[in-house]
Parts: sequence; C-alpha cells; structure tokens
Amino acid sequence: MQKLSPIEINEICEELGETYPKSIEQVHGGDIHSAWRIEFSNKKLFLKKNIRNKKFLEFEKYCLQNLRKYINQENLVIPEVIAYKNIKNIEILLIEWIDMNNFEQKKLGKGLGELHLKSAESNPKMFGFPVEGFIGTTDQKKGLEDNWIDCFLNLRIIPQLLILKPTTLDKETINKVKEKIKTELLNHEPINALVHGDLWSGNAGMDKSGKGVIFDPASWWADNEVDIAMTKLFGGFRKEFYEEYHRIFPIKKGFEKRIIIYNFYHILNHANMFGGGYLKQVKDYVKEILNM
Repeated sequence: MQKLSPIEINEICEELGETYPKSIEQVHGGDIHSAWRIEFSNKKLFLKKNIRNKKFLEFEKYCLQNLRKYINQENLVIPEVIAYKNIKNIEILLIEWIDMNNFEQKKLGKGLGELHLKSAESNPKMFGFPVEGFIGTTDQKKGLEDNWIDCFLNLRIIPQLLILKPTTLDKETINKVKEKIKTELLNHEPINALVHGDLWSGNAGMDKSGKGVIFDPASWWADNEVDIAMTKLFGGFRKEFYEEYHRIFPIKKGFEKRIIIYNFYHILNHANMFGGGYLKQVKDYVKEILNM
C-alpha cells in the first residue's frame, strides 16, 4: 500500500497555506492511483497520487477545469481542482471532497445534458483534443479534425487497433470494420460537445443535495452521444437519467447502432488493458458492426 511521505505532506501544506492535517485517511481511488481523504481545520480534500511515469493527473486536472466552464451548478457538480504538484516525478492532485449519496438521477441526466448543450453552443470548430490524454492507462491521442468520422477513426479507433493483440483480428477484417463505421456515420450529423469521455457508473453519482456529480474524466470534443453510449456499456444509469437527458437532446435516428460503434472504442481499450474476455468481445462487436 502506498503512503504519503512527510515531504509530500509538507509540500501540500505549504501549497495550501495550512498547518499539519487533522486527519489523513486512505480511500479507494480506482485501479490506477492511490487516494486519500485529507482533512484540515476548515476543509476536506480528495488527494490522488500517481507514481507511474505518465502524467495522468495533469491530464485529469486539465479535463476537470475545462468541463467546469460549461456546467450549471444547480444540477451538476464537477470537483474543483485545488492544487496540482509534481514532486520528483510523483504527481499529486488535490480536488474538493464531495460526500456522495444515492438519490434519484434526474439532476445527473439534466446536468449532463446542460453541459453538452452549453459546450456545443460555444461553437467548437474541431473534434478531438489539443493535449495528449489517457483512457484508463492507454494513451488517448491528441489532435483536432474538422470532420467527425476522421476524428473518431484516426484519433480513437485506429490507435487502439494498432496496439491490439495481432491474432485478434486479421487485416482484411480491420479494413472492413473501418469502412463500415465510415458508412454508418456518413449520414449522421453529430453535435460537437465537450464530453466526459469515460462515463461509466463508477465515475458518476449524486451528492447529498441530490445534484449529479461526475469525475475522473477523459475529455475530448466529440459527438455528445459518445457519453450516453458509454453509460449503457456497464449499466447503473436509471430511467430518470435518460428521460432528463433526452428532454434536452432527443434520440436521433440510428442511435442504437451508434451506441455499438462508439462503445467499440471502449471495448478495444479494455481488450488492450486487460486482455482475457475482452478480446472475444472485440470480435463480437466487429461481427455486430459488420452485420449492420
């Protein structure tokens, strides 16, 4: 189990202008980072520490700060970044601590819809993202494209296919699936929004006042439907979440097919990170896409 060193604690206190914390308690922070709840006399913070040689937390900080520009705080909470430190190649990210609760998901759905709408209304010209990022532990390629199909294939699907275990799919199948994705997306008009990018139920919830909360993003400018597609990958999002969201963005023709196409990215990524049963799922998704 990772610990916080006295040097790290002193650096944090100095950054915040605080004396020694009242309490430091290790908490679950996902599979990639260690995490703590750190309490001072007047505030509680969530602290993440990354000892890997990739700047995961710098990317997370960037995503959180960008997403917060577009939220309606009446309905959606995104943790505020308090501080980011890089101490001898160890990253530390401090964000506000949010007490979670299990309320209905109305405000979560409405708040996500408002985030997508407000970011889309900022009139983004390009799809993609200007900085190198990560999806889980896998690199998420930076780059900007003015065409959604080029962006989705060149910056998301193809980089995942290039690192896929070679025996999973042959070249002919890969070419066929790329062409089929192009064909299926050709007549679709995407709404370019700043998306969370990794929106499964483990990265969302509600706070004690019933507002929606989203965290651990892997953001990019993308078709707003990619977030909704991912909510359907592992479940955990309730009827009222979708009702509220679709009041803002009604379901468009072909959405059920695009759910499969957009989640193909995450299935490829899981296959690349974990292997095992996800490699079979890649083949299943390819079959589904080719049979559309």
